[in-house]
Amino acid sequence: MTSVSRRYATDGSPFERPSSARPDEGRAPVVLMVSGGADSTALLVLAATSRIDIDDGRGEARIARERLHVLHVNHQLRGLDSEEDEESVRELAASYGIPCTVVRADVASIARDDPSGNVENAGREVRYAAAARLANELSDELGTARSAARILTAHTADDRAETFFMNAIKGTGPSGLSSIPRRRNRIVRPLLDRTHDELCELLRMSGVVWREDATNADTHYLRAFVRHEILPKAKARNPRLVDGLSSTCDILSDEDSYMTQVAAKALRELERRRAEGLVVLDSARLAATDVAIARRVVRDAVRLVCPDCRLEARHVAGTLALVAAGTGSRTLPMGVDVRCEYGLLFVRARTADSREVAGWLDVPGSLALGDGSTLEARLVIPPHDSDPSVVARTHGREWDGSSVLLDAEACGVAPEGGRLWVVSPQAGDVMCPLGMHGQSKKLSDLLIDEKVPAAERGHVAVVRNSPTGPVVWVAGIRPDERARCVASTKVLLELGIHPS
Repeated sequence: MTSVSRRYATDGSPFERPSSARPDEGRAPVVLMVSGGADSTALLVLAATSRIDIDDGRGEARIARERLHVLHVNHQLRGLDSEEDEESVRELAASYGIPCTVVRADVASIARDDPSGNVENAGREVRYAAAARLANELSDELGTARSAARILTAHTADDRAETFFMNAIKGTGPSGLSSIPRRRNRIVRPLLDRTHDELCELLRMSGVVWREDATNADTHYLRAFVRHEILPKAKARNPRLVDGLSSTCDILSDEDSYMTQVAAKALRELERRRAEGLVVLDSARLAATDVAIARRVVRDAVRLVCPDCRLEARHVAGTLALVAAGTGSRTLPMGVDVRCEYGLLFVRARTADSREVAGWLDVPGSLALGDGSTLEARLVIPPHDSDPSVVARTHGREWDGSSVLLDAEACGVAPEGGRLWVVSPQAGDVMCPLGMHGQSKKLSDLLIDEKVPAAERGHVAVVRNSPTGPVVWVAGIRPDERARCVASTKVLLELGIHPS
């Protein structure tokens, strides 16, 4: 459901930027995400009055007031309370002379339309999407680079500890246990070293009132359960639990960042092919890779073909079991197919381009294939006093099968040119592969012998002299014996296939 956004100026009236406003170079916007609760209210107060670190290379420093802009997202989940939260944030922003943008979204409806049905996740996605849009709009208005903008959230050390336990309860890896990072791209959390109690005390000392969300006490929600049931018992054993977990999360975050870089390098080295919705990896080398890196490589490969696919540890373990066995297939969430055969691991999204080849190839001319490669054809007159059959064999060895020289007349192409039909392999196709001295063979058997993966066979281009005529060349694999060059060949037909 579409969100409704409205921007307010510092006096609480609808915000309108003067048409004469000029871009302010070097004044990248800083968006404050403010819900009205104690933590986000403290973020607004600190950003407006104190020195904070927004990870822009300056350390703790004052932020120019004209850079600040408040964002409040009204989730419309709590009736009058939601409306009062919105009014409170707008009034507080105006009191500090900071423009405020309010986005209203029916989060309950959005969650119902989502397969997970999770209201918390839906609200989070709405908030961050709204913040990204606002940061981009303000950057464009100010004439500054979008990457220079900052989006500040009010996550605290307590939030970090809660997220650590939440992820541990659900089951996670190092990335989840590193909890909330201090920065992710433009999103910065400058309050991660402060506790909720410290921020509440700061607001009391400043005489600033904040709003309380009654749902924060509902232990039906996992975060509230961790906050009210688990953390108090853990703190009873270790009063400095939050500080200790914060240090642990920093260590895990640094190590996770390093492992991410190592895995990205491994993925580049293992990758053998990539197309839209498809990644192909060297499964033998993946099997020999340290399992800690191999797990990440699998996750990264799946994320490349399907960014929304949410893998669990069992999915990754199952994929690596295929790699270890050297064969087999399985389906992952969101319909992602992983298949291991012929020493390769194919990771294919359900939306991957599976169009079959079909079309005319002009001679001379070219034809774009569905996988991004190109089939090309041209006519060549054999060199004087040369044996065309010898020329063809030399050419074939030089190009390793990706380009061949055939007898144009035997292929049904006239000396002045013509056209050939190109199509995917069809059921029952038979040809006479070159080198088999005229013996026929099913095309399906040839593809198996040449170790073409089942998932890739529909992309193989088969060149015929007409839609119902005999096979001339199975592109990149084998020409037909009947189309080979002989000593009496007058015109050579050069066919080649070139990757994208």
